[in-house]
Amino acid sequence: MRDSLSSLPSDGETVAELRELYRAAEARAARLRLLSASARELAAATSETLDDVINRCAVRLAFFVGCRGGSVSHGARRPGDNVGIPIQAPGPDDKTLAWLVLEGLGSIDDIPDAEDREAFRMELDQMGLTIDRIKRERERADLVAKLQSREKTLATLLERIFTAQEEERRRVSHELHDGVAQTATALVRILESPVESAKLTNVPDKGGINPAEVARSLVSELRRVIAGLRPTLLDDLGLLPALQALGEGLAAEGYSVSQSLTEGTKRVSPLVETAVFRVAQEAVANIRKHAGEPCKVTIDARFDLDPLLLRIEDHGVGPSDETRKTGTLSGNNVGIEVMKERMSAIGGSLEWGAGPKRGVVVEARFPAEI
Repeated sequence: MRDSLSSLPSDGETVAELRELYRAAEARAARLRLLSASARELAAATSETLDDVINRCAVRLAFFVGCRGGSVSHGARRPGDNVGIPIQAPGPDDKTLAWLVLEGLGSIDDIPDAEDREAFRMELDQMGLTIDRIKRERERADLVAKLQSREKTLATLLERIFTAQEEERRRVSHELHDGVAQTATALVRILESPVESAKLTNVPDKGGINPAEVARSLVSELRRVIAGLRPTLLDDLGLLPALQALGEGLAAEGYSVSQSLTEGTKRVSPLVETAVFRVAQEAVANIRKHAGEPCKVTIDARFDLDPLLLRIEDHGVGPSDETRKTGTLSGNNVGIEVMKERMSAIGGSLEWGAGPKRGVVVEARFPAEI
């Protein structure tokens, strides 16, 4: 009996064990409070509140391990920065998203208690998971915003293309009505009138109207309209000859045209050719409308560069004061806006502005293929 009693722990040993168990229970409760409190905040974190939540977690971790303070630093570490503990993204890549900086603690291994170290790691994992979640949400939001902006731009571009098409149809309609239709009507009247036919048959050299001349004028008018729609040179020989023909057309009207056309190693893709030719066509049409009178014009095409370059400059009267003030604001100078949109659609760019002294400069840069 005495041997059994002697094997029982003394009162001092029992109290020490109870105290140890109490301290262990308190430590486990502290770890549990740390993880549960942070888990609730991190789960509710949003893109706007992330920084505040992460920094509160950092302060909580600092107190947990006995440090005076803590903070979270984003971005790459640079020489001279405080030593920090990496907060990593979930997954096998171990990508560092941020750095936890605690005063007096440089590494997890500096925490003496193994269970405290494990709780510390679990807290870091929660923080990394939340930062990664918010980062992905921000990326998705940015992508959605970009897609919405692109859809809006495409809708605007489509509207302007339809407007340009209607303007082109209206132009062709006017040309057909004022030129081709008038000439054709005159020819029909000549051929249908017995008096006129007799005059043309009997006195062809007395100043009468020759039906052959009228017919040739009609053919010329038709060819001019067709060339305005799409010159056969563009399909048969490519963009440079088509640009040269535009310059020659101006020269025939009295303009002093200087052309410098440098060919590249390969032909430009058909889609790019069409877009660039339309830009050049619009620029030449603007010269006819706004230069005031025949003037000096320079057409420079460099297809040996990357990106390719087209520059058309005139020395006419230049843009009006209203155009200088409004620029290419919405609703003004639709032709200029359409030129810019054509270049944007093929991955290029267009600059339009007044010349150094007078006139207008149009400069387009674009890829050979898209």
